[in-house]
Amino acid sequence: MESPFRVIDITPSTPPPSPAHDEVVVGVAARPGQAPVGFDLLLTAGSDAPRPWVACADPHLTARRIDEAVSRHPTASLALVQVLRMGHALLPPDRLLVESLAYSALQGGADFRAWLAAAPPRTPRPAKEPVRLHRHGDRLSVVLDRPWARNAFDAATRDALCEALEVAAADPSITRVDLRGTGPAFCSGGDLTEFGTSRDTAQAHRVRVSRSPAALLLRCADKVSAHLHGACVGAGIELAAFAGRVTATADTVIRLPEIGMGLIPGAGGTASLPARVGRERTAYLALSGAPLAATDALRWGLVDEVTEAR
Repeated sequence: MESPFRVIDITPSTPPPSPAHDEVVVGVAARPGQAPVGFDLLLTAGSDAPRPWVACADPHLTARRIDEAVSRHPTASLALVQVLRMGHALLPPDRLLVESLAYSALQGGADFRAWLAAAPPRTPRPAKEPVRLHRHGDRLSVVLDRPWARNAFDAATRDALCEALEVAAADPSITRVDLRGTGPAFCSGGDLTEFGTSRDTAQAHRVRVSRSPAALLLRCADKVSAHLHGACVGAGIELAAFAGRVTATADTVIRLPEIGMGLIPGAGGTASLPARVGRERTAYLALSGAPLAATDALRWGLVDEVTEAR
């Protein structure tokens, strides 16, 4: 497949790009002016820039690096920007459905299968109780508890988190939910030992939408505070971003690595992150795979407060 990447140098006289459903359209400008329409990602020079721009030391170099990533994974990259574009016109629950459909389609694709074939074998490390609950009055503490696996998100963790969030969503006497993780990381993303174990991608979509922590978080987001530390990768930030309040310690590092696997974010990230940072910055995180430090996440609005180390 030919790379769908297109970069446009933006000047005051640059017209908006014509609609292109089969392209990833990136705009580059020396200085951030009024944000033009029709771009999937906007890059500019400097150390900071207002939303939806992404500031970088050398925007043309950054664009070339994203071009390389898109060229390596064109199908997933194109699916990502298509899902993000559609999300603007959809209600959050519908954004989750569209994301899951695209994710399942990519699970059956050659790119993801090639990633699976090249991945080293991994041994599952389950937990008897992957999510611990503690209630004190009107507050519910929900703790991801697989520290030896950096709280990697496996099916058992997903199901246990769904059970906890169902309680929070249904019980009006619970007014605050604190979501945390034990060990060195809040959540290192999807458990790679389970990637590719489902051969029926249609059934995987059905399971994903019927057992969805993201959908439950949408129902009780105003009660939830997510407390991040260490690695917050993939599902680790996708789910946390639904929370009404997100704090992060200074050592927090956020990353969306799914494009490099031939996938897109599949835990709700195409719905949760755009609500906080916009679809252009979400596209940057996913297409570049670049880490985002806690201070930058605070500046973008992805987290609400940077706190001292735990």
